[in-house]
Amino acid sequence: MTKNWTERKRPNRLERRVEFDDYEQTREFLEQAADLSEKEGFYPDMSFGRTYVSMTLYPQVEEEKIDGSVIDYANQMDNLIEAARTIC
Repeated sequence: MTKNWTERKRPNRLERRVEFDDYEQTREFLEQAADLSEKEGFYPDMSFGRTYVSMTLYPQVEEEKIDGSVIDYANQMDNLIEAARTIC
């Protein structure tokens, strides 16, 4: 399991809320997340404001448990978060 995400049941999912310093970091993350989603064919539920993003990742098949592919995707999102936070 990934340490930055919270696992929930009914339905099975991973959740994370991320705070950024400013809109530029938020925008950079959202752009990179969109590119990752297109590349992986995995589309999380996301909501955002000026300096935050909330994400929910569901397994590809409803009622399926959180598996390696969801965890791998969460880890890729974590890497994008860290990259966006380094934007000056």
